Amino acid sequence: MGTKAHWRAEKSAGMMPAMSRILVDADACPVKPEIYRVAQRYGLGVTLVANSHMRVPHDDMIELVVVEGVFDAADDWIAEHTDEDDIVISGDILLAARCLKKRALVLSPTGRQFTEDTIGEAVATRELLSELRAGGTATGGPAPLTPQDRSRFLQRLDELIVAIRKRM
Repeated sequence: MGTKAHWRAEKSAGMMPAMSRILVDADACPVKPEIYRVAQRYGLGVTLVANSHMRVPHDDMIELVVVEGVFDAADDWIAEHTDEDDIVISGDILLAARCLKKRALVLSPTGRQFTEDTIGEAVATRELLSELRAGGTATGGPAPLTPQDRSRFLQRLDELIVAIRKRM
């Protein structure tokens, strides 16, 4: 069958491995084309969550969820719908922490994997930079994504999927 509803039903019924999709914090995600290619290669579903409509490939395994309303609506949706061994793609450290609590795997668009061992330091650094900005200290924004970042992201995403499949 291959439709979104079908693979969701199979996952709910325990007929598919626990990790059957990639959830993407999609509004500012610069690696969507890379995600589509990797997901297609492994036959994984992709759920993009965004605050507004965007173009996505016409593919039964790719779903766009548009959330509206509160500031963190996309983050809230992802955190609520993430399951153990799903892969979440986001650079949002607080969302990463929420998803890790649900035993999801979290990867930033630069290829940095957030883990239980690293999330505390990442949250603390985020808070420090937020305080510095609030105090008027210019801290700058994130660096532009480089070809090396894209390469690292692709390699790490592939490694995560292979590792999950070996466990199952």
